[in-house]
Amino acid sequence: MSTSTAPQPPADPRPLIPSARTDAPAPQLGGRFARLPALAGWGFLPVGLFARLPLAMLTLGTLTLATSVTGSYAVGGAAAGAVGIGSAVGAPILGWLADRFGQRPVLLVSAVLNAVAVLAVIATAYLIPGVHDAGAAWGVIAAALAAGISCPQVGPLARVRWMALTADGRSAGGSTDLDVALSYESTADELTFVLGPALVGVLASLVAPWLPLALAAALTLTLVPAFAVHRTHAAVPRRAPIGTRAGDGSTGQSSAGQARSGGRLAGVATVALPVLAMVCMGTFFGSTQAALSAFAAGFATSEVAGLLYAVMGISSAAAAISVAYWPAGFPVAARWVTGAAAMAGLSALLFLPTDGWGMVLVLLALGLPVGPVMVTVFAIGGLVAPPGRLATVMTALASGIVAGTAIGSSMGGQLAQEGGHQAAFLVTAAAAAGLFALGAVAAVVVRSRKRTAQAS
Repeated sequence: MSTSTAPQPPADPRPLIPSARTDAPAPQLGGRFARLPALAGWGFLPVGLFARLPLAMLTLGTLTLATSVTGSYAVGGAAAGAVGIGSAVGAPILGWLADRFGQRPVLLVSAVLNAVAVLAVIATAYLIPGVHDAGAAWGVIAAALAAGISCPQVGPLARVRWMALTADGRSAGGSTDLDVALSYESTADELTFVLGPALVGVLASLVAPWLPLALAAALTLTLVPAFAVHRTHAAVPRRAPIGTRAGDGSTGQSSAGQARSGGRLAGVATVALPVLAMVCMGTFFGSTQAALSAFAAGFATSEVAGLLYAVMGISSAAAAISVAYWPAGFPVAARWVTGAAAMAGLSALLFLPTDGWGMVLVLLALGLPVGPVMVTVFAIGGLVAPPGRLATVMTALASGIVAGTAIGSSMGGQLAQEGGHQAAFLVTAAAAAGLFALGAVAAVVVRSRKRTAQAS
């Protein structure tokens, strides 16, 4: 609570938590990304990267298997949608459990449950008699829902670990380390969500439609436990008791006189900003995919949309890496507003191209602010997370993207069906404008928090 009578104890308990930094002092020379293995150890980077690959394979793998075996696009689409719904619902639950009981047990249990659920998707598709019937198809959908709910949230929990590892050094360059770590994490997400669908396509077409999901289950059973037991999990504090200050040192009730219920409502409202921003980001992604499918069908086939969308992912990943080198004087709130403004402005260019090459140029430019905005929103999510709720907030942000993608795909697809790709791009532009508006509100909130912290 108040520290006026005890000048020495830190507000943030994370320096008191065993950290993976003890055996590797921070290098003063070399590239900024060389700091990451110094903080977490070399093994953490590849394990954290590939342990999230099964999640990137799950939706398309389920769609491919269910469609191939049942011969029904409706069943395949419903099963893939069940994966997305399950992931959106299950992610914050797993995050809450990780805050309460620690990451290691939650990841170990979810890895086993998810592997079983993924194998159940394969089994129900192949082994249940009459799977082509509507009633039996519900078995595949139910298994897909369970697979989505239990999917280990490696990406969000890896961000939690980076925030813990850099918490005790923020006054001496730690914020730069966090920028580097978060830019790496966003790039890792981009890479896995390009590599995952590519693996599904290659394995399903060359071998069998069940193989991508079997591989995903095998990776989950091997890599997720390796991530779970990695020593960096010890750097993450457990949820603090009510009434104590914890977290990353930048949030929480700062005065004993603050009404607890009012403080909680304010905290929920503050956390809602980055979560809603991720819903807008997901809507941006989903509507862009739907619009590009309609656009590509006009001069080639709708499958070309995947290649066009990958163009934006390439520039987004490259720009996300660049955040590590942005000046410290460019605060996160300003980054959000500036990046979202660029997204909204560049979205207007989506209505101009009439051929594929023109769209490629527009998508390359549009992807440049996307990656930095994602990095920034995750960073602000860490800043505003209530004490002991960091994993819950990080997984809620990931769920926001999933839910937003479903919203954007639905709205964009409907508008594309009725009015063509330009109508669908209206949803994309509106989502970017929503990101800008939320960023403006977030800037006010962050500024207010800084003034409160300075006053206290």
